[in-house]
Amino acid sequence: MQDTATASKARNLIEGATGPWEVIVGLEVHAQVASASKLFSGASTEFGAEPNSHVSLVDAAMPGMLPVINAECIAQAVRTGLGLSAKINLKSVFDRKNYFYPDLPQGYQISQYKQPIVGEGEVEIDVDGETLKVGIERLHLEQDAGKSIHDQHPDYSYVDLNRSGVALMEIVSRPDMRSSKQAQAYVSKLRTILRYLGTSDADMEKGNLRADVNVSVRKPGAKLGTRCEIKNVNSIRFIGQAIETEARRQIDILEAGGAIDQETRLFDPGKGETRSMRSKEEAHDYRYFPDPDLLPLELTMEYVGELEKNLPELPDAKKRRFIKDYEITDYNAGVLVSDKALAEYFEAACQEAEKQNTDAADIIANWVINEVLGRLNKDGSSIEKSPVSPAQLGSIVALIGRGTISGKIAKDLFEIVWSEGGDPAEIVEKRGMKQVTDTAAIEKAVDEIIAANPDKVEQVKAKPTMLGWFVGQVMKASGGKANPQAVNEILKAKLGI
Repeated sequence: MQDTATASKARNLIEGATGPWEVIVGLEVHAQVASASKLFSGASTEFGAEPNSHVSLVDAAMPGMLPVINAECIAQAVRTGLGLSAKINLKSVFDRKNYFYPDLPQGYQISQYKQPIVGEGEVEIDVDGETLKVGIERLHLEQDAGKSIHDQHPDYSYVDLNRSGVALMEIVSRPDMRSSKQAQAYVSKLRTILRYLGTSDADMEKGNLRADVNVSVRKPGAKLGTRCEIKNVNSIRFIGQAIETEARRQIDILEAGGAIDQETRLFDPGKGETRSMRSKEEAHDYRYFPDPDLLPLELTMEYVGELEKNLPELPDAKKRRFIKDYEITDYNAGVLVSDKALAEYFEAACQEAEKQNTDAADIIANWVINEVLGRLNKDGSSIEKSPVSPAQLGSIVALIGRGTISGKIAKDLFEIVWSEGGDPAEIVEKRGMKQVTDTAAIEKAVDEIIAANPDKVEQVKAKPTMLGWFVGQVMKASGGKANPQAVNEILKAKLGI
């Protein structure tokens, strides 16, 4: 990797005993391709099956069995490349990457090296109010290996080949990130793009998205330091912790007069440390050569154009549209488009409110982010499982917009719908939750509060900011049903403010 150093104006320096250090981060993200069958066989990719139940003769490397490429995996890789604004290479080559390990029955992995299916692209991220562009060096397709199991017997290790041959997209970034926070934002954004495209479910808990994290440190302005690769980090939180831990380890060694060995390491989140696995291999160690069983892959411009034509709206474009069409804040738009299902929920709620002649997208955005997401996060649930549907939320906001209920009553109504379900308008009608807009009734409550608090009346005339106390008392007296705007206007008139 070359140092493009274009991603950030801020250097995010780490203080050491000898002064500031700069951390350089590049990521190799492995995303499982969304496909019912494997890259070169018809075996199932279903998660959670019994060990060695989804293994074809090709996956098990039986003699004489030849790989046959899965056309859907090719299409998914091209879609991903297009979603990353990357160059699609019309000719690419599959290579054999040679190494020996028990869970690699062929003794080599079919991958891509000098001629990958996707070339240079970029991902845009937002960190601390700054927009950064992280370069993509390449995306290539490769087979996953099987899984070694070491904890089921004290004397033996086992091999499960269910994952052997599963299609992976390896997305290699440039070393453009300068902090753990930027790396986490990059992986989050990449995951969001993959899910929008439908090219990977990017579920880190299932191992369908994992990252090899390359970390080095240097004095600001110096040449790149020796990097270490932290293998198979499987959560965004751990990616941040691994980078900070490894950067500090390297700084401590260098400040003590030592040197960094180029090596592959593992991150142990329990101990909060990285530990050495092996010296870092170079490309020549794997003896890459074109796979003789597979012809070069050749695509046409028409094929790529057809895939591009059918791409969905992606997060950055959706964010721009939300800001323009719905007139919501940059921050709210960013939160809403960070998850495809969340963005769809928001739009559906807005459409319901519009049906009820209420244009309140900014209010709906705040309700989705603060009330719906806040409650779901507390319950450890997702937007797809929200007890309040988009239509119900749109109806609640429409009731506020029409003046039928106040904001306070809306909160109570939301709790009822969350717990019991039902049509919000019918609940308001049946439970007598309508907002009081009768000015005579409000005036009566105002008069009673004023008569009962002559000392407060004198104080508010001297200090008008105390009006809020009177508003609170009137709202309390009305059970929260009085129209707050009417209450304010009547109080100001009665008190001469």
